[in-house]
Amino acid sequence: MGKDKGFSNFEYLAYFSRYQEIIPDFEEFLNYLRISHQQYFRINNLKVSEEDEEKLLKILEKKGIMIEEIKGIPKFYKVVNNEEVSLGNVKEYGLGLIHSMTLTSSLPVIALDPKPGELILDLCSAPGGKTALMAMMTGDRAIIVANDKRIDRLTALSANLKRLGVTSVIITRSKGEEFPFGIEFDKVLVDAPCSGEGRYKVGLEGEILYQKGSGKSNLPSIQKGLLVRACDLTKPGGIVVYSTCTVNPEENEAVVDYLLRKRGVKILDWESPLPSYPGLTEWMEKVFHPDMPKTKRFYAHKIKAVGFFVAKLQKL
Repeated sequence: MGKDKGFSNFEYLAYFSRYQEIIPDFEEFLNYLRISHQQYFRINNLKVSEEDEEKLLKILEKKGIMIEEIKGIPKFYKVVNNEEVSLGNVKEYGLGLIHSMTLTSSLPVIALDPKPGELILDLCSAPGGKTALMAMMTGDRAIIVANDKRIDRLTALSANLKRLGVTSVIITRSKGEEFPFGIEFDKVLVDAPCSGEGRYKVGLEGEILYQKGSGKSNLPSIQKGLLVRACDLTKPGGIVVYSTCTVNPEENEAVVDYLLRKRGVKILDWESPLPSYPGLTEWMEKVFHPDMPKTKRFYAHKIKAVGFFVAKLQKL
């Protein structure tokens, strides 16, 4: 897919103005869109023991990478001198000792709460950051099926898992909406393709897929198909986590509401390590399920990371 051109100043204001009533401190949000993405990384506990973590951090600091520990999310660190560092060029990254990922990408995995021995499906897994985090959090002792439909993205996924030393993952290629039946999973993650509004920065290209005739206006129907399939692949009592990096209620609450009407599931609350806002109960005159506030919205300007939406569901 070719990249869309970035919004002009007037266009991005017009685009996001429809969210003015649901985004807290809207002017602060607009100003944050002009700030560069904040870099974060996680120490890879599959290659770095607890005893060696401090040594690794000191090596990074000697290389001029100033870091700050993230309270509440183990092994995650913020790059303080953000504009001066490119983590992808650091030897420790190439060796798989650290993994660069936005802080909020950890949230769907935290909500999923993977455990050793569980059979887990990451339905839209590439390029593999969340898949790798599941492996790290389970000590590489879960059975994780990492699926994606695009071979080029699976190549990146495979490379990332190899670099990080992950061995517990089985890679599959299938359209998520058509992932074959036959195995019931304990847990399924649907980190759905979305319009990417939570990633948007003024002047960057290709960040919002809805814009300028990109052909992605059917995203909500794709997301609904993915979430229904995920539910059908999950054993009774199992957990499904649905997440996006967008603000749009049509891709978030409306998709979860659709599943609640089509399948026997309930929304679960979960404890987030980052400040969140409750999911919406209505949007554009459409009323959602009364339990929707148990879903969580994470706004970029409030957490200094990519904006996210996370819903934790249990199959009945």
